[in-house]
Formats: sequence, C-alpha cells, structure tokens
Amino acid sequence: MKRIVGLLLAAGSANRFGSDKLRHALAHGVPIAVQAARPLKAELARVVAVVRPGSGELLEVLRTEGCEVVVCDNATEGMGASLACAARAAGEADGYLVALGDMPFLRRTSIAAVRDALVNGAPLVAPYFRTRRGHPVGIGKRFYEDLLSLRGDEGAKKLLAANASQLVKIPIGDPGVIRDIDTPEDLLPPLRI
Repeated sequence: MKRIVGLLLAAGSANRFGSDKLRHALAHGVPIAVQAARPLKAELARVVAVVRPGSGELLEVLRTEGCEVVVCDNATEGMGASLACAARAAGEADGYLVALGDMPFLRRTSIAAVRDALVNGAPLVAPYFRTRRGHPVGIGKRFYEDLLSLRGDEGAKKLLAANASQLVKIPIGDPGVIRDIDTPEDLLPPLRI
C-alpha cells in the first residue's frame, strides 16, 4: 500500500478574521482547524499539521485529534514556508495531500478521491468544483524536493502551474473543496442559486 501523508497547513495569521479563526468554534462547537483535520485523519493513516509559534492550544487540540504537529518557526514568510516545513517533517512518502486548516467543510469522499488518484499513479491531483480548483491538492513523491524548496505566500501554486500538463483534474460535487474561511461572514450558510 502506498504511503500518502496529509499535510494540514494551520500556520496562517488570520488577519482578516479578526481573531484566531482556526480555534473559532463552528455552530456545532468544533474548532475550524479540528473540523478540517477530522476528515483528513479519517482517510489517511498519517497527518502532519503545521502551526505557527505560540499556537500552544491549537497544537494540543490537533495532537489530540491524532495529527503529528510541527511548529514552523518561519511561518510569517507565508504558505510556501509552512508547506515546506510540513513536507520536511513528513519526510519522503509516496505522495502528499495538502489541505488547509481554514477549510472545514470538505467531505471525506473528496479527500478519498484525491488520495486514490495519487495511489493510482497521478503525479499531481486537484479537485475541481465547477471550474474552480480546490483543496486538498495531491502531490506525488517526485515533487518532494520541490516542496522542500517552497517559499513565500503562494504555497504549491507555482509548482502546479509549472507542471500543468501532469495535473489530473477531478470533478467534484463538493463545494467544500473551494470554501475557505477568511472572515466571520464566510461562516454564514452559502446562498442557494
């Protein structure tokens, strides 16, 4: 069985939210980051979560959920630095599922679809809701060194763009793959169109 490791990025600053959004409780009482971790942990044997320095409470709740947690000392550099830190902590594996700590509405089936595509040999995988690329993004082991060299605030965006011909696009009927929480208003139920 191939080893696919989940990388949960939970080291952002949450400036637009106005408070620590990752610890903010959803309507059912579960913190946003914990809700983001649970389906990932349910579909993968190993999940490495990365947090920023001073995130003691978040670190503990993610550890309680079964995640390995690493503190990214240079998290202020951006998502690229956090992703590189998570990949380094995970070590070499057959693939990585990159998920965001502020995306608590992902369905397990979406995570499983991306994981299964990696297991079946896809070098890069992304779920698409309608025409929008979402998360989690799957990254095959051949890109491990590229993950380690990421910097700045773009995460894996440049990696995906540079290797667009190798990207397997999975149509997903789950709006959770594109629904992240940036402001308190993002927690309101989406409008039905």
